[in-house]
Parts: sequence; C-alpha cells; structure tokens
Amino acid sequence: MKQLLLTLFMCSTLLNYAQANKLYRKAMRTSNLNERIELLSEVIKIEPKNLDAYFQRGIAKNDLGDFGGAIVDYSKVIVEQPDADTYYNRGNSRYSIQDFIGAKEDYAKAYMLDHSFIDALYSLACVKLDLEEYNNAIKDFSEVIKVAPSQPKTYTLRASAYSAIESYENAAKDYTTAILIEPNSINFYNRAAFLMSIKYYKEAQTDFTKSLRLNSNNAYAYFYRGTASLLLGAYQDAISDFTKAISFDATDFDAYLGLALSYYKLNDLEKANTHFNRANDILSIGKEITNIQQYNNTYWFQHQYYYFNNNVVHLAKLQ
Repeated sequence: MKQLLLTLFMCSTLLNYAQANKLYRKAMRTSNLNERIELLSEVIKIEPKNLDAYFQRGIAKNDLGDFGGAIVDYSKVIVEQPDADTYYNRGNSRYSIQDFIGAKEDYAKAYMLDHSFIDALYSLACVKLDLEEYNNAIKDFSEVIKVAPSQPKTYTLRASAYSAIESYENAAKDYTTAILIEPNSINFYNRAAFLMSIKYYKEAQTDFTKSLRLNSNNAYAYFYRGTASLLLGAYQDAISDFTKAISFDATDFDAYLGLALSYYKLNDLEKANTHFNRANDILSIGKEITNIQQYNNTYWFQHQYYYFNNNVVHLAKLQ
C-alpha cells in the first residue's frame, strides 16, 4: 500500500511538472503581456518555487507599467536565489518609480555579483548623477568608458556631472568627444546648451546652427539660438528664431518674452508690447505686473535673471 501511494505521488508530481512546463512555454510564446502574466501565475500556483516564472512575470509587469508588482516578483527571486540580473531588473523598476536610493542599491549589488555587467555599472552611474553624487558618478562613468569607449551618451552624461561640479574644461572635452564619435544633431545641441550655461554665447550659437542643419525640427534649438543672438545683440536673428520656436508651440511664453525683448531693443515698442502682453496672458499675469517674481517659472527668470530684470521694467512701462 505504501509503495502504491508513493507511486501515485510521484505520478502526480510529474504530471504537475509537465503541466507547469507546458504553461510556461505557452507564456513565453505569447506577445500579450496580460496573458503572459496570467499563464505565469498559473505556473506559480502549481510550482510556488518556480523562480523563472517569478522572474518572467516581473519583466511582464514592469513592461506594463506595474512597477510595484514587478518589484515584488523580483524580490521573491532575490530572497530565494539572488543573482545579478534580478537585482538589475529590480533596480530598473525602482528607478521607474523614482526610488533612486533603492535603485542605486540594486545596481550596486548587480555589479558586485558580476563585474562584467557594464549595463549595471552604467545604470549605477546614472542614478548617482540623479542623486547629485557627481564625483562618484564621474568615477563610474569613467570605468564604463574604459570598457566601452565608443558610446557618446556616456561622455555626455559624464560631461553633465563635470559641469555640475564646475569642472568646465573636462565637461567641454567630453561634449566634444561625443561629437567626434557621433557628430549628430543631439550631440551638437548638448554642447551648445552647455556653452550657453557658461555664457559662451557665440560658440553656443555656432553649435545650435550645426544642430539645426542636421535636424530642423528642434524647437528648443531655435529658442536657445535666438537667446544667444539676443544676448549678442543680433536682434533680427533673435526675432527669426523666436518666431520659429513659436511655430512649434503657440503657447511658448519664453519665446514671446524673447520677442518682446528683441523688439524693445530695436525700439519697435508696439510689437514689443504686443508680444509682452501675449506672454503675460499665457502666464496668467495679465496687466497687473507688480514684481519680477511673477515670472519665476520662465527661462528668463531662472537663467538670465539680471538681463531680464534690467529690461522687464521697461516692458512693463509699455502697458
């Protein structure tokens, strides 16, 4: 009798395994993520210790935007059998919900378990950049570059970290290296934006022009080139670029303010007032201008405060 019971148990176990394996294969074949999750959940009911099913269900949940559910599934795998891939994936899910501290811990653990996992080190550097741990981010990006020296994005991100600690020479070198590797619109734009931030307006203007030659559909490039032209005293060029920026977004209050400033500098007070009023309407300021703080959400207040402060007073008097 005992032998019979043992045989029946073994048969039942084998049948369960076969059923779970069949469901798992079906889950991995379907492109419908909801269906995949349902099938993998059935696998887990049959085999609660099937870590592959938890892992794959976590991926499916993450891809559907259920980051919390993905984290739970990855955590189940990590508790039972920690590995670099699962830590990395959980880090990605945590990053998606802006749990940067948690993501940092997971990326670090993934890299610790597998030092050849360069994607984990790259992601660790990125999250350190988000956490404003600039020196540590630079260190990690530098290690990534040693292994993969031909990826322009890594240089751009390291440049951003260098810029944040005011190591402008190093930042400039990295932005330039990115361009040398891949001279595309984005890389010229990134260097131009950096040059704007350190007030190299003529050089920034040149890079924005190169960027726009490669991609003429970048409204931001028109706006910033217009700003550089305005600050360099090329008011007609500024007007052309601000007008172009508005053609992409008719509610771009910063571009309207740029037009108002440009026309004021040309002593075309009527047009200056018209565009100033339009900007104020979009900002819901109207004609009741009491102080510059009313423009605290604008580019001009945040990045060109002194220039704007010196000129907005004159625009306000046109009301």
